Amino acid sequence: MVKTKPVPYASAVKGEEKAGAVSRDGEAGPCSGACAVASTLVAASRARGGERGMAARGGVEEMRSRVVLGEFGVRNVHTTDFPGNYPGYDDAWDQAEFEKNFRVDVIRMDESTLEFDMVGIDAAIANAFRRILLAEVPTMAVEKVFVYNNTSIVQDEILAHRLGLVPIRADPRLFEYKNQGDEEGTEIDTLQFQLKIKCSRNPCAVKESSDPNELYINHRVYSKHITWVPLGNQADLFPDADLRPVHDDILIAQLRPGQEIDVLMHCVKGIGKDHAKFSPVATASYRLLPDITLLQPIEGEAAETLKKCFSPGVIEIQNIKGKKVARVANARMDTFSREIFRHDDLKNFVRLARVRDHYIFSVESTGVLPPDVLVSEAIKVLIGKCRRFLDELDSNHMD
Repeated sequence: MVKTKPVPYASAVKGEEKAGAVSRDGEAGPCSGACAVASTLVAASRARGGERGMAARGGVEEMRSRVVLGEFGVRNVHTTDFPGNYPGYDDAWDQAEFEKNFRVDVIRMDESTLEFDMVGIDAAIANAFRRILLAEVPTMAVEKVFVYNNTSIVQDEILAHRLGLVPIRADPRLFEYKNQGDEEGTEIDTLQFQLKIKCSRNPCAVKESSDPNELYINHRVYSKHITWVPLGNQADLFPDADLRPVHDDILIAQLRPGQEIDVLMHCVKGIGKDHAKFSPVATASYRLLPDITLLQPIEGEAAETLKKCFSPGVIEIQNIKGKKVARVANARMDTFSREIFRHDDLKNFVRLARVRDHYIFSVESTGVLPPDVLVSEAIKVLIGKCRRFLDELDSNHMD
């Protein structure tokens, strides 16, 4: 057996290059073919390594920026925005970078609803903002009900509960929180309303009629029958204030002739954390921005099938050179039913994902305050929380 001395890789390549060099008479050396093959293999290996590096980097980018919805689960759901999580990325929080990337885009707003995008924040901040809207922006609501007379079929406790859930159009920023030990309300912390109504027969009703709306007067008690009774100098403090229930058509009870309701209500300032009746929003929710990618062209009948798998407006069909071709028109409208995974011939050609730091907020006000005012008040509450936290850190540091 002939033993050979191992040769380092770099030296071997260098030697092969010398052996394969062109001789003085213009003819190639004896190892030119083998050396060419070796050079090709080295170049291909380096190219594959570069492709793998690019693919790995692309995979990391996707993991950092997208939540991917698969057929049997959801990937990349964990929060990864902290230093050292990914090699080569400096994910330490930087205020200048945050201010550069953060933005708020108002998409749609009317008197009761607001839809806006909040981009460049973490899920914890988005959820804190939602919870503040639900539970920590104050409103005015009925806290005490003094029942002087109630001969309706509705029990006193149920009647008081129903009255407490009627939203009151009153700006809570004009009032103070009521002290816990105070029994009597004052003009700076209490609004007083009265509901006094009695049902009677309609003398002009046709005898043969069986319609209660014709037979009786005031047989339906609505929120429009609630009237404001000023306390102290409130009539002077709020001369132009329209203090009343937000909606006039909320049904409170039904009466029959001889039955009546006579109650006095005290409204105070509170937050939804204490009771749901103080919550200023009917709904406050957010979702991540959908990101739908077609991995290859989808044409013909497959394009029509693909369109039916998504919400209306997400996929549109274009006619290109006589062929039906599917394209993503507006991914924002999708609700991600994942219907596409029912089709084995299409599910591998579509990638469903969500943008990790792009939140679509939807805020629906109960009517107490406009939705844009509620959002600004929620931001103020969040700022107050941050200031208290920093003050606590400073005080602990001083100690």
